[in-house]
Amino acid sequence: MAEASASKNDVVTAALLVIGDEILSGRTQDKNIGHVAGYLTGIGVDLREVRVVPDVVDEIVAAVNDLRRRYTHVFTTGGIGPTHDDVTAEAVAKAFGLPLGVDERAVAMLSRRVPPAEMNEARLRMARTPAGASLIENAVSWAPGFSIGNVHVMAGVPVIAQAMLDALAPRLKTGRKMLSRSLAAGLKEGDVGGPLAQVQARFPDVAIGSYPTFDDEVGFTTTLVIRSRDAARLDQAEAAVTAMLAEVRARLRR
Repeated sequence: MAEASASKNDVVTAALLVIGDEILSGRTQDKNIGHVAGYLTGIGVDLREVRVVPDVVDEIVAAVNDLRRRYTHVFTTGGIGPTHDDVTAEAVAKAFGLPLGVDERAVAMLSRRVPPAEMNEARLRMARTPAGASLIENAVSWAPGFSIGNVHVMAGVPVIAQAMLDALAPRLKTGRKMLSRSLAAGLKEGDVGGPLAQVQARFPDVAIGSYPTFDDEVGFTTTLVIRSRDAARLDQAEAAVTAMLAEVRARLRR
């Protein structure tokens, strides 16, 4: 059960802030965006924006303050490790105007993996949180993330970020899940563009997307994706799109 679920018609939104010079330089390929997007869709949260910023405190602060004002949730990945360039905790504390310090709860979590003699200054950096933050458990390496306000700070390593998201999910505010259907058109996008726009006009409350692909055997083809929170409207729109595709195919065969 989520800590707080939105009412039937509420839309719960989110942004993902990916932090790291290594992402922007191309040294590391981000693997968190797709997982976070799919996970949030599955629990009733719409991921509306993904932003990538470097390991620069002021740029992280600006992004956090902008995004947290505009979305129900902000998730960050990256920059909470033990090295000097891991500055996310510092930046989030600055964004909220809160002091940053070593959290004894986080130290206790780290101590499950790190012997006391090895609990050095670098490792203690992973136990820093803004005052008043709640911790996000990490079942992989024990160094926790944290939440402050509507901002949820997670690790950049994909397996750890995924574990943190699992731990965080039960206390997130969520809304009604988005339902979707995919239809293989078997037609070029240009063949369906006009008729598809007419169907969309009949269903303004349903999102209908067109996604072209290229296959060596059949050439260009299109997949149509229909999305709605209302199952009945989704069924109606799917029926209309299916009928439209049949009409276009019949016309092209003449």
